[in-house]
Amino acid sequence: MTALQGETTWVRWLDRLAPPAFIFIWATGYLAAKAAAPHADALTFLVWRYAGVVALMVCLAALARAPWPSRRDCLHLSVAGIGIQALYLGGVWVSIRHGLSAGMAALIVNLQPVLVAALAPLVGEQVSRRQWGGVALGLAGVLLVVSHKLGFGAGQAGPLLLCVLALAGITGGTLYQKRFVPQFDLRTGQVVQFAASLAVTLPVAWLTEPMHIDWALPTVLAMLWSVFVLTAGGISLMFYMLRHGQVTRVSSTMYIVPSLTALMAWMLFDETLTAFTIAGMGVTLLGVYLVVGRR
Repeated sequence: MTALQGETTWVRWLDRLAPPAFIFIWATGYLAAKAAAPHADALTFLVWRYAGVVALMVCLAALARAPWPSRRDCLHLSVAGIGIQALYLGGVWVSIRHGLSAGMAALIVNLQPVLVAALAPLVGEQVSRRQWGGVALGLAGVLLVVSHKLGFGAGQAGPLLLCVLALAGITGGTLYQKRFVPQFDLRTGQVVQFAASLAVTLPVAWLTEPMHIDWALPTVLAMLWSVFVLTAGGISLMFYMLRHGQVTRVSSTMYIVPSLTALMAWMLFDETLTAFTIAGMGVTLLGVYLVVGRR
């Protein structure tokens, strides 16, 4: 086997493994948030997480002598990173911290594939009728999965708006990155993105939170998982898939996240797994297949 054939085989396997690996890693983010929530203010935890990612990626980039993006690409990466990281993570974590149910948050954030499909022509992609059907089915499946957790009580207008901001952030950031800077080194690119997110999040945390963080074992484990697995693994896989696939197909895989999160929460935390949840998993998988499956 030649070197070129070996590289082609490796890329082919990575293309196959990236989506399921990304879905699993992304789903664990909710579990990490649940573990850290009693011990740390939301934005304060994210400040430490962003700083940890910057330090990790700087070391990896230095060891590999990775190329740094141009000034122009740094600007585009910063804009996309603020949407994908600061607005998305900050909005979700703070909204749940202030009382929005996890089910409502998951439902709002998982409108992303619908928005991405509607806005896909802006980045030169067309969405077929079959894919639109899959997007609709996926959303219906998510609704079934989280139906028993939905709740909107008094005083939740603020957290709801924060979650909508998170949806806008990750949708806009994903499309912006796909349009303006689809190709970049994952190590140096993430240094730029997370440094920009840190610069935005730190002053907001300082102004709005006591910046309390208790370095108990759950906090330490959640932080290590967030830095080394969720970011170094999950975000890198998402960027890889965006680089090698259509943005609509990539975003639609996120429909599976609430189902997998519900399953893992049932296994780890003894949370209820209802018939609606199981039915929703099936509907969601069918919807995602219609979007990403080959004709």
